[in-house]
Amino acid sequence: MSLLQVQNVSRHFGSLIAVNGVTLTVEPGELRAVIGPNGAGKTTFFNLISGFFPPSQGKILFAGQDITALPPHKRVIMGMARTFQITEIFPELNVRENLRIPVEIASGLRLRPWLSKSADAKIRERVAELMELGGLTEKADRLVGELSHGDQRATEIMMSLALKPRLLLLDEPTAGMGDQETYDISRLIRRLHKDQGLTIVLIEHDMRVVFNLADRIMVLAEGAVLAEGTPDDIANSEVVQAAYLGKAAA
Repeated sequence: MSLLQVQNVSRHFGSLIAVNGVTLTVEPGELRAVIGPNGAGKTTFFNLISGFFPPSQGKILFAGQDITALPPHKRVIMGMARTFQITEIFPELNVRENLRIPVEIASGLRLRPWLSKSADAKIRERVAELMELGGLTEKADRLVGELSHGDQRATEIMMSLALKPRLLLLDEPTAGMGDQETYDISRLIRRLHKDQGLTIVLIEHDMRVVFNLADRIMVLAEGAVLAEGTPDDIANSEVVQAAYLGKAAA
């Protein structure tokens, strides 16, 4: 069974058609990239998948269940997590505290006035696992607001992973990063995909990241699907080259 099925989805804002009849199927364990020029409708498309906007038409299925009308928090409960183009963290808390919050939520323990020693130990263990996976162990006690942009992004991704998602949506995970930070975040995404078996859909502007990570790529232009295929298919597509990548990608 496909994990995510987006069926002929559109979104209108008055006379503006931001997403126009887009269909996407994502299989379990797949890493799918969505690319396109500015204004192509990529983030609006993510907002439809994650429930922040209702579609004007079409249907969205998650693990075979119709989630078209479900609000975002219920999609999270079902196993969908998302990061945003602008990093969403608690800058006044340290790394360990940032990760503990979603771990407690995932465990159903958030806002309890007290925790048993065994429950607290399990939470601490899970937080430690996430810090190690994200390469954040040595920064555990540092305020997240004082970290590099790359480490802040890694913290945000680990916060999403703490919710134990079946599908992770990454919106521009390397935006604003230099070469080393881009490389580090790309390695982290690859580990989550290959080692953890996580299904990932990402929007990304850096074509090096896209072609190195993605199993398949969907290209949006003016809200509609321009092309879809393997990285080789997209790199060799004259339509994509003309509309987005440019002749240098040939």
